[in-house]
Amino acid sequence: MTSQQYKQRMQRRKEVQDQRVSKADREKGLIIVNTGHGKGKTTAALGMVMRSLGHGYRVAIIQFIKGAWEPAEKEVLSKWGEQLSFHALGEGFTWETQDRDRDIQKVYEAWNLALTFIRNPDFKLVLLDEVNVTLKLGYLKLEDLLTGLEEKPEDSHIILTGRGAPPELIEKADLVTEMQMIKHPFREQGVKAQPGIEY
Repeated sequence: MTSQQYKQRMQRRKEVQDQRVSKADREKGLIIVNTGHGKGKTTAALGMVMRSLGHGYRVAIIQFIKGAWEPAEKEVLSKWGEQLSFHALGEGFTWETQDRDRDIQKVYEAWNLALTFIRNPDFKLVLLDEVNVTLKLGYLKLEDLLTGLEEKPEDSHIILTGRGAPPELIEKADLVTEMQMIKHPFREQGVKAQPGIEY
């Protein structure tokens, strides 16, 4: 490709992009779903948390499953003070607790707390970490979640992470990303979860 051809190609690309940008003329609070079997659902959501914090917005994070881990992100994010509300309310993975009734109770405690942030217009972003897993396991009723999402203020964003997001949630969402696993060191090499990578 010659320099002139490249320049023409990039000019056409710029025109198309400029046209798309000119049509996007409004803001809207989004419902964002990160799902799939691949790694990175929470990590991607935490990137949006960091962006929101950087803009000075108030953010809430509710972890539904991973609470027993005390992940490193809780330590780092605790430095944001009142701008960030971080709640790790799960008791670990469900195969560890082995008490379905208690798991359901804990999920609804987390959900009721999450609703206080979802409804609060002072919080620009609410991350419901691993909430999709609670739906998949039947711990949180889908209709309760969908009704709660209706209560969010017009300009606030909600991110829902975890495998197995149901079709009804995907339909409701504005942005859906499916993480696909191609290789994972745990499965292929027996490499355990490592600090800084998994937690």
